[in-house]
Amino acid sequence: MTRKTYLWILGGVYAAWWLVMAYEPFDFHDWLLENALVVAGVALLWFTRRNFPLSRISYTCIFLFMMLHALGAHYTYAKVPYQEWFPILDGGRNHFDRLVHFLYGLLLAYPIREMFLRIGNVRGFWGYFLPLDLTMSTSMLYELIEWAAAEFFGGELGMAYLGTQGDVWDAHKDMALASLGALIAMVVTALINRHLQRDFANEWAESIRVKRRKPLGEEAVVKSI
Repeated sequence: MTRKTYLWILGGVYAAWWLVMAYEPFDFHDWLLENALVVAGVALLWFTRRNFPLSRISYTCIFLFMMLHALGAHYTYAKVPYQEWFPILDGGRNHFDRLVHFLYGLLLAYPIREMFLRIGNVRGFWGYFLPLDLTMSTSMLYELIEWAAAEFFGGELGMAYLGTQGDVWDAHKDMALASLGALIAMVVTALINRHLQRDFANEWAESIRVKRRKPLGEEAVVKSI
């Protein structure tokens, strides 16, 4: 199967799933809010597909996350009936949102790493730390967006979008799970590369070696402006 065919299959499956999930969502206004960033993300992937195509692994990771997000948006995250589908998982609080936050880090850290490697040309330690760092910061940014939206819209819509389910530490736990997912993704990636890449240790050591021993200084700062 060619790469182009594979990507068309992913796109077709996601489009079909998205249309199914767009039919009579549980809360239409919340569904619109949940899909605002999806539209921007899909548009970005579409317009960069030729000048900056990602690997199959990255596209697959994004595809899996988007599929789960479409499901969460249909029901609102706090009301996805997974406990009805799998009674063995019945345990009080609806944890679907926590799962997706964890998978945000686990699935999207690798595409972010690919971006850093190909655009920023980072290597070694920074090729694993920066994707983790950006995943953590974007997770925090999303929590701030949720908070702002809840404050702006208020009422049931605001609470549905926020989805705290009465947990005052919900945002903190969401960010922690996203960070954990990204950490696992980068550790696994590093272990695989350590096994396959002959110069892994040298590259890692070179990436954290001090290149300029003298401090930057005010004069150098002025010259760089």
